[in-house]
Amino acid sequence: MTTSVIKASSVNHIVSTKQEQLTILSDVSLSIDKGETVAIIGSSGAGKSTLMSLLAGLDTPTTGSIELLGKSLEGLDEEQRAALRSHSVGFVFQSFLLIPSMTALENVTLPCLLKGIEVDEARANLLLEQIGLGHRTHHTPNELSGGEQQRVALARAFMIEPDVLFADEPTGNLDQGTAQKIIELLFELNKKHGTTLVMVTHDPSLAERCDRTIQLAAGKVVGETHE
Repeated sequence: MTTSVIKASSVNHIVSTKQEQLTILSDVSLSIDKGETVAIIGSSGAGKSTLMSLLAGLDTPTTGSIELLGKSLEGLDEEQRAALRSHSVGFVFQSFLLIPSMTALENVTLPCLLKGIEVDEARANLLLEQIGLGHRTHHTPNELSGGEQQRVALARAFMIEPDVLFADEPTGNLDQGTAQKIIELLFELNKKHGTTLVMVTHDPSLAERCDRTIQLAAGKVVGETHE
């Protein structure tokens, strides 16, 4: 029997501006199973990144409910949601979000500090080896190329062996050749660790690699395809 690790039921997200109320997401329901790879696609402004931040518990819906790893997010306060993320969730963003003053190795071990566990340098070194950066462990982000920085961000995301990995346009800032390498690494690490992968992307070749594609338009789910 498959197990849902993410479940959204009738989710609406409305943002109030001075002039009006904007509906970003409207009646979104979906379920994602353990180990599944899912791409969320749609044009700019469709609500993709908002949906991902809600599923990850970074924000809360206006109405509706979201379950992440068996826990109802609306039943948790911000501290409890943060604890759930630091223990079980990994993130890869388009802008890498590495800490400039830290070396590649220190950036990769950061989730250990956030989780409050002993820093496992051996695992961090192994992950950096796996992504081809074993020789760059003591370099800071400004000494690395964009592709290398994204690889460090990937290694960091897998440092705590997350149950779920959220990736928001993980290849958006990279040239095509580098992007292809990052895609291969992402799926390779994902397979190795049995992680559930939820990815926001506008890259059709990346979406095609996923088990399932969920299409958003104007804040609604308008289509779904299984590869």
